This record gives sequence, structure tokens and C-alpha cells, in this order.
Amino acid sequence: MRAYTYIEKGRFGFTEKPEPSLAADTDAIVRVTLTSVCTSDLHIKHGSVPRAIPGITVGHEAVGVVLAVGSAVRKVRPGDRVTVNVETFCGECFFCKRGYVNNCASHDGGWAIGCRIDGTQAPLVRVPYADNGLDKIPDGVSDEQALFTGDILSTGYWAAKISEISQDDTVLVLGAGPTGICALQCVLLYSPSRAIVCEKDPLRRAFAKKLYPQALVCAPEEVTEICRSLPRGGADRVIEAAGADDTFSLAWQCARPNAVVSVVALYDKPQILPLPDMYGKNLVFKTGGVDGCDCAEILRLIADGRIDVSPLITHTFGFDDIEKAYDVFENKRDGVIKTAVKI
Repeated sequence: MRAYTYIEKGRFGFTEKPEPSLAADTDAIVRVTLTSVCTSDLHIKHGSVPRAIPGITVGHEAVGVVLAVGSAVRKVRPGDRVTVNVETFCGECFFCKRGYVNNCASHDGGWAIGCRIDGTQAPLVRVPYADNGLDKIPDGVSDEQALFTGDILSTGYWAAKISEISQDDTVLVLGAGPTGICALQCVLLYSPSRAIVCEKDPLRRAFAKKLYPQALVCAPEEVTEICRSLPRGGADRVIEAAGADDTFSLAWQCARPNAVVSVVALYDKPQILPLPDMYGKNLVFKTGGVDGCDCAEILRLIADGRIDVSPLITHTFGFDDIEKAYDVFENKRDGVIKTAVKI
């Protein structure tokens, strides 16, 4: 089969590969119907993910139909429509039992699909620990509505969850890109008193204002003063979903004393934690990769109409045109937010 592959640093391309087969009794084979290009794919392309293995099929955001399952798989069956989780996790180790599935101790635990094992930008994908890594799509939920469940929507849900949001809080989301918008939708589930979104791109600011009129949308040059003018001198909760050169600094500067700052962005280079400058703010930082173990709940919220991130899909391509999908997404052409690729 033809698969879109990480060939070497700076280069992806089509290669021919054998169709995947079941390698363990906990595996499933999924026929991919819709996949997407993620910023994490671009990080692999540019060499920012050292654990990524050249030669792997890239891609980890996908929905599809189960074709085959191993003898130990109980939750999905051939013919089921499913979302694919960005993480694979055994469900039995110290970390999994506590919900820290990004740190699963299994050999294939954590972010493996499209990074260390073949991913979803191909007609077929093998999913280890299928009972954990696949979730059935409810009737009435489209592929487009479900597409981001296993990655950026899980990230947004997790970011809001770990931020400990109350209805009295002002929540600042840095970034109105795909992950930031997913985080904003999940923040709004908690009904905070105020939601603020900071984004440098005017087209993305307009996109956020149109979809989420209940949020205050501002530019980076405005956000510090807006937060300083808040009753408690800053945002109660800050979610850093942008990953730009200065957004980590903005995150802690815009937070009030004793605030929670949740950093879910993936950076291309190290960030500085200037402890002398922030001394006395007594901030709580929560950082790292998503623990994507709430997909079933996310799909229920989608089915109930409480979450809908399908408007993020601004451009759709066929598999033959996946290189164009990458070009449009990476270079932010034509007002793109997210690209979807039909296999």
C-alpha cells in the first residue's frame, strides 16, 4: 500500500509498504477514512522530535472502520466506526492506572502512532492496545466531527481539566490555532466568568470572534494590559497552547499570583523559567503531553451537541494531494485552520 512517510529530516514522501497485520492479540487493524495534518507532524519533519523514527508512516489524527481485531480485544469489532487515539497505552502499568497514559510504561506506550510505529496517513493502520486506543463513534456523529477526538481535542479537554477551572475564574487561552480553539471549547464547558483568547494572526482572531462571541479575543500587544486590569491583577487560569517564542513568557506574566498555568504547547526550542522575576507570584505550572484517556466522554459531548470542532476543518484534500495539504497547513495559506485528508 502507499503510505506517507518520514524519509529523513526535512523530507516526507510517498513510499510503498506492506499492509499491516495483527502483531499481538490486543491489536486492531483500522481502515482509515479521514486523517489530518497536525503541527506535531511538522515538528517531526523539521527534526524537533528526536524519538521519531525515519521510515515510519506519519500521522496520528484519524477516524476509520475496524477491519480486524486480535483475540483479546473486547470493546471494538470489525465494522465499528472508531476514532484513533494519538497515544497507545496498556491500561495496566503504574502510570495507566492513575490516568497518566502519556507515560505508559509499555514499549509502545505514549505517543507511538506516527512517531515510533506506522501512523494514519495510509489506507490501513495497526493500533496496539486497541481496547484503549480506539473509541466507537456514536451514531449521528460524522467523521469530521470525530476527527480530532484522539489528539487536539483530547489535548484541549485535558488542558481545561488540569487547570482546575471554577465558575468564578477568568481563563486566558494563548493561541487561537487548532489546539487553542479546542481548549477554548472545553474551557467553556466549565462556564467560567470570563474567557480571553490571545492570538497574533488577525485571520485567526476573526475566526475565533465569529465562532465564540462569548470570549474576549485580543492580540498579544493587548493581552498583558487586559490581564493586569482584571480585579485580581491577572488571569486565574492560563492555558498556553501556542508554542511561539514569547508565549511562555506571556503565560506567566498574564497570570495572577497563585494562578495555575497549564502549558500544553510543543516548543521547537527550550524555554526560560526566570524564577527571580516571578518570585512571589507562587504560580503552579502544569506541563507536558496530553493524557488522552477521556475520548469516550468527549465523543458523548460531541453527540450531545456540547462540543463541535468540525468548523476547524477549513480545507479537505484527497490522499493523492496530501503534500498540498501539508503545504497549505504549514504555510498558513488561504486562511487555513486545519486540513483533512480523505483516504
